[in-house]
Amino acid sequence: MTKRIIFTGGSGKAGRHAVPHLVAKGHAVLNVDLKPLDLPGVNTLIADMTDSGQVFNALTTHFGFDDFERGAVPRAPDAVVHFAAIPRVLIEPDNETFSQNVVSTYNVIEAAVKLGVRKIVIASSETTYGVCFAEGDKDFHSFPLEEDYDIDPMDSYGLSKLVNEKTARAFAMRYGADIYALRIGNVIEPHEYDRFPGFIADPPSRRRNAWSYIDARDLGEIVHLCLEKDGLGFQVFNAVNDTITTSQPTREILARYAPRTPVTRELGEFEAPLSNRKAREVLGFREAHDWRRHVKGV
Repeated sequence: MTKRIIFTGGSGKAGRHAVPHLVAKGHAVLNVDLKPLDLPGVNTLIADMTDSGQVFNALTTHFGFDDFERGAVPRAPDAVVHFAAIPRVLIEPDNETFSQNVVSTYNVIEAAVKLGVRKIVIASSETTYGVCFAEGDKDFHSFPLEEDYDIDPMDSYGLSKLVNEKTARAFAMRYGADIYALRIGNVIEPHEYDRFPGFIADPPSRRRNAWSYIDARDLGEIVHLCLEKDGLGFQVFNAVNDTITTSQPTREILARYAPRTPVTRELGEFEAPLSNRKAREVLGFREAHDWRRHVKGV
């Protein structure tokens, strides 16, 4: 079903691929960001998501000039996708990273549900699993990393995403909304596959990402599938591709580079340690961009 979607952060690394994917599926999208998105047919409303008034206004505005011809006042969208955030640590001070990410997410979810929106998708992160930005050599608790894992980040960015998941859960329960949080892996854009030979040559370099990734275009498909899947309440989905970013099988990599970490179930030969099994089984996700299709000679 075609939806009117407000997408916050559509000008960012993930958003600039997810938004055109949604448009290609027939959805109408308004990008809300601090900088424009160069995509024909998609307008950008410049707004600060940490300002509640701006958020409520952004969620009740026309998507473009054509809307004035319809003679109806602006209304809330059918769905909201919230990707706007400070995207990692070491960009702004830790307190600002935490504050802006937490407040903006609270504002967006609050405005959306109070305006009657019952489908919201938010960007969480692989950093919630606690190793990506950990101090020192921290082990994962177990493999594979799945959505029932005891997430325990120690950094300001990962902590902000953990809090955002709790915020989403609270509003979903209170308002009976579907709010799905995507624990997004290391985002790879189409031009970045030239990095993979380096990954393969140096497996320890990918340990903090649990040897996993998400193609930005496949992330767009996961967002689309979330918008299509109704009635799940609050849910968390790992947003990653199927396979490990090494040429060796998963079991061999884990035995060599994470020998102290227990493996709690049988893993596919090249299954990503940050598993997307739930997204495949519940949403019907099928990746289109296995890295092996884009990297020659591996």
